[in-house]
This record gives sequence, structure tokens and C-alpha cells, in this order.
Amino acid sequence: MATKIRLQRHGKKGKPFYHVVVADSRSPRDGKFIERVGSYNPNTNPATVEIDFEKTLDWMNKGAQPTDTCRTLLSHQGVLYMKHLQGGVKKGALTQEQADAKFNEWKQSKEGQVQTTRQVIIETKQSKRQEALAAEAKVKEERAAAIAARNTPPVEEAPAEEAAAEENTNEEPAAEETAQSAE
Repeated sequence: MATKIRLQRHGKKGKPFYHVVVADSRSPRDGKFIERVGSYNPNTNPATVEIDFEKTLDWMNKGAQPTDTCRTLLSHQGVLYMKHLQGGVKKGALTQEQADAKFNEWKQSKEGQVQTTRQVIIETKQSKRQEALAAEAKVKEERAAAIAARNTPPVEEAPAEEAAAEENTNEEPAAEETAQSAE
């Protein structure tokens, strides 16, 4: 019987959630399966992957073939790398201690990358939130200024116009006097 490690879709429309299962290759996607070995939630950022490492590695050693998407998930979890290292141990190229040391070193670097990615995502969200709050505060100030301008009584400009008219009348006789003296 040919077995596959593949995804089984659950969740509602537009919000998928997947179980990682070992199934007969002839069974339907969401149908009968042999064993559930993990889950995959692409809705979170970064995506949440929970894999039972030992069960999956055991099935891989028994000959189960992962689908393309599952191969990527298992690679990110280190199952494929551990299978590779165990192949080296079987051939005598490595000892089990060396393989474990290499795997732990890889796992530490992978965790560091994931933490860095999460930190970048959090910082990006915070900076976008700060920008949105600043833009919202600016709009709020502009609205408050517009409302204040509407609510203040208009300043009477008639006295200012009368003062300007008086100045013009004072200047007109002086202009007439210079015109008369020029004759």
C-alpha cells in the first residue's frame, strides 16, 4: 500500500485549517486516513505548524511520500534534515552524536530566524499603528479647527472699512493741493 503524508482541509470558507495526515494514496483528500501527525494553520502570521516529529520521522523511514506542500512544512520543521542525517549514520559517515549535534545546531539557527521574523512583523505592525494614530490626530485637529472657525462670531469689518475710508478722504485733499500748486 502506497502511503502519502498530505494535508486534509478543515475550517470554513476563506479560513482554511489543515490536518497533516498519513493516508493511502488512493483515498480522497478529506476521506479516510491512517494517522494524524500534525496540523497547519496558514491564517496566522507567521503560519502555525505543529508536527509530531517522531511519528512523522517514523512514517518517512517506512516509505511514506510527502506531497509538495507537506514536504515544505516538514523541511521547515527539520524532519527531512533528520532523515538525511540518519541516512548518514546508517552508512557510517556520521556517528549518532555528531548527527544530533548538527541537528541541534540547525534547530537553534532556525529558531533564531523565526524569532527575527516575528520581531520584524511586530515592529512593522507597531509602526503602522503609530502612523495611523498620528494621521488620525492630525485629521482630528483639522476638524476641531474647522468647527472652531464655524462657531466663532464673525469680526465686524465695518469699522475697519470706515477707518480706511477716512484715510482715503484725508489723502484726497492733499492730492488736490499738490495738483493746484503745480499749476
